[in-house]
Amino acid sequence: MNRSMIGYILGYILKIEAILLLLPCAVGAIYQEREILAYLIVALLCALFGILLSLHKPKSSVFYLKEGCAATVLSWIFLSLFGCLPFVITGEIPSFTDALFETISGFTTTGASILSDVEALSYCSLFWRSFTHWIGGMGVLVFLLAIIPLSGGSHINLMRAESPGPSVGKLVPKLRTTARILYIIYFALTVVEVLLLLAGKMSLFDALTTSFGTAGTGGFGIKNDSLAGYSIYIQWVVTIFMILFGVNFNAYYLLLFRKFRKAFGMEEVRYYILIIAASIAIIFFEIWNSTMSAVEALTHSSFQVASIITTTGFSTIDFDNWSQACKSVLVLLMFVGACAGSTGGGIKVSRFVILIKTVSKELNSYIHPKSIKKIKMDKKPIEHEVVRSVNVYFITFMIIFSASVFLISFEGKDLVTNFTAVAATINNIGPGLEMVGPSRNFGDFCVASKYVLMFDMLAGRLELFPLLILFHPAFIRDFLKRQKRKENSSKTCVRQMECGKNSK
Repeated sequence: MNRSMIGYILGYILKIEAILLLLPCAVGAIYQEREILAYLIVALLCALFGILLSLHKPKSSVFYLKEGCAATVLSWIFLSLFGCLPFVITGEIPSFTDALFETISGFTTTGASILSDVEALSYCSLFWRSFTHWIGGMGVLVFLLAIIPLSGGSHINLMRAESPGPSVGKLVPKLRTTARILYIIYFALTVVEVLLLLAGKMSLFDALTTSFGTAGTGGFGIKNDSLAGYSIYIQWVVTIFMILFGVNFNAYYLLLFRKFRKAFGMEEVRYYILIIAASIAIIFFEIWNSTMSAVEALTHSSFQVASIITTTGFSTIDFDNWSQACKSVLVLLMFVGACAGSTGGGIKVSRFVILIKTVSKELNSYIHPKSIKKIKMDKKPIEHEVVRSVNVYFITFMIIFSASVFLISFEGKDLVTNFTAVAATINNIGPGLEMVGPSRNFGDFCVASKYVLMFDMLAGRLELFPLLILFHPAFIRDFLKRQKRKENSSKTCVRQMECGKNSK
């Protein structure tokens, strides 16, 4: 295992975080807040540890998927551990567990919060809290790919470990160029949203923090009522951009290079839009009544459907008060999620499409046993390896989901709360129903339950397997073997030295 390269990557990650922590420092300086000192201290700590870890460049920069998964998971853990320290130092979130929960929720773009009064936070903490969504949305390692020169297939191993969806491909021959293109599109869409929100008379601070949450499909609001207090224009801008950030970024690349037929012909995107339209229609007719106008019903239904399917988590209304049919639609959307290759979470539309086509193929084989039919996506046959990985993903997802619901059930909360709490965290959504509804928070859970939900947030964002591989016996055994070899070699050296002294 190339542990020196893993440490080198972690060093770069911490140096990047040190630079990023200067942005909330700038916000604190503008608003003349004392909390700026905490962010400066943590920035210096990140820089110090980052320099120490990346001081010596490894002899070999090649590593494989196993090391890529380890580097990815450890990077996200390090980001969260250091990123939560300003909340603890300032005393705004005095509990380390709560601060870590809030930070992991931010970086994984979950948006689940333990705070009952968000507006009590300082401006620099509100900015950092929302900015973690933007950092985690596209993935900090994707950004890193454009900086660190790696050899062989090392780039793709990092990208596979971090990027959401059943498969990762290159937009252009060089993966570093692909990473740059993705971030250019990501940055451009964010800037456009900021400008449109400013046009709706939103303040610059509110526009930036809201855009960070929308772009990363995270959902940390800076108001206690999320976006309910803003105008209908602003709510519609956010709705449209939540949907846009839930689209596979490959489609934007194709549009950028005027490959319109391929872009609009993407099967996953078509199903994604169809699911959104059908869900909006169902909820619209359910909530439209004498107390709510057609415009209000359309605004709320469109906003909440976009917020849940893209796993953003913003809210304009307490949908926990809606009918059972509406809540059922939203819970189903929690699992569907956005498109692969987007900033959204969930299981992903493409996986559901592949699964449905696999079931259809299996049924067809019962009727026509001798028929040979391949599953196709975008008129191209899907490899058996992809179908197998989708099936394994579903099984693994259900095992982790069931185990998590079981573990937190010992706390004694009702089934709807436990079920939707796990669904909201493993799918990186944020709000659930009942005690974790849009008007409530996750602060009532005990410490043990919070760590289970933190694990779910990381597992959901990293597509399960990169995190699970760290617990695989073969992975641990391999690490221990390396350690034993080093210990044995050091013991041999000591014995040789002792023998030399005795001979003298």
